[in-house]
Amino acid sequence: MQVILVGHDFGGACISYAMELFPHKVAKAIFIAAAMLKNGQSTLEMFSQQATSDDLMRQAQIFLYANGNNQPPTAIDLDKSMLKDLLFNQSPAKDVALASVSMRPIPFAPVLEKLSLSDLKYGSVRRFYIETSEDNAIPITVQESMTKEIPPEQVLRLKGADHSPFFSKPQALHKLLVEISKISST
Repeated sequence: MQVILVGHDFGGACISYAMELFPHKVAKAIFIAAAMLKNGQSTLEMFSQQATSDDLMRQAQIFLYANGNNQPPTAIDLDKSMLKDLLFNQSPAKDVALASVSMRPIPFAPVLEKLSLSDLKYGSVRRFYIETSEDNAIPITVQESMTKEIPPEQVLRLKGADHSPFFSKPQALHKLLVEISKISST
């Protein structure tokens, strides 16, 4: 039995890793406003080369140093006052409120991990990318750059979706996921 993997944001790196380890078990991989990395690249590298100093994401990041300030960061948190503008700029207020209290810091070590992705394994899995047009966390220009550099089988765009399309455009996202799931093998 094969599965369809869906990754959002840093989850793109997670599903890429699973695709490399178990390509025969993955029918399709769907990246939703997600890191779609090339071989030898880390999520931090991919996002850093696209960011500018006035980038909203850079302003919102709070680095946490559980091992002391003289050691590398252990996690990244986000400034709660900037969450609405950064992640939920098109989402309903009730969803933003729930998400804001549920969010936790992101462990930093996996963000630094350079993925080893091969054409034979990772490259054999059918990839689809869903772009979020109103995304302030991973701007559409960054998403387009990733899909141009490592073209998936198909790129679909969610118009009016912010970084969290499961809140801002849930029905449209659902429709695209079902549509992709029904695409037959080539």
